[in-house]
Amino acid sequence: MVNESELVELIQEAKKSEKERKFKQSLELYITFKDIDVKKGFALNEVIQLPKQMSQPAKICVMASGDMGIKAKSANADEVIDNDRLTKLAENKRESRKLINKYDFFLADTKLMANVGKLLGQLLGPRGKMPTPVPFNAPIESFLNRYKSSIRVRLKNSLSLSCKIGDEAMDEKDLAANAITIINAIEKKLPNGDKNIRKFMVKTTMGKAIKLEMKVRK
Repeated sequence: MVNESELVELIQEAKKSEKERKFKQSLELYITFKDIDVKKGFALNEVIQLPKQMSQPAKICVMASGDMGIKAKSANADEVIDNDRLTKLAENKRESRKLINKYDFFLADTKLMANVGKLLGQLLGPRGKMPTPVPFNAPIESFLNRYKSSIRVRLKNSLSLSCKIGDEAMDEKDLAANAITIINAIEKKLPNGDKNIRKFMVKTTMGKAIKLEMKVRK
């Protein structure tokens, strides 16, 4: 199990080894796995809420009409799509793909879920972006706040994954806290926990990867 101090050192090294850029770089966590047979269908598609908010929250699209749609707009959803727009999108595959690629998460009124699956399921499903259903009268604001501070971690047909933990302007301890949260969530899904992790790496957008090999446990 990697600890927070080891991750802080990795993050500091990743920042230190990089020359100054004209834009704010992201910090990425890379995890390489071992002793997992991905050919037998092992996969991950986890939504993980981070303890330290990033400067750029996740972008969320809400599929809802009526009262929920109005509340979603008031709660600053990045976009709200009603049933009529949903039907028009389904007729234009190019626009549908642009929309799906634009947003990190989708939320949908439970009354629209069947229609979403029918009209856009073939595009949303393979990307791991099927909407989270929001029940009638549920606090859409709470859903939005939770998903804005979350990331999606996916693993399929591969022994490695990468995900954003923040940006270079954030404190190293906050970045490490986000990384630890992600690692803990992933370990719970692995057949043998941290024994299935070969190494961790941290890098800035344009920087080189700084790695930490996991020690073999007996």
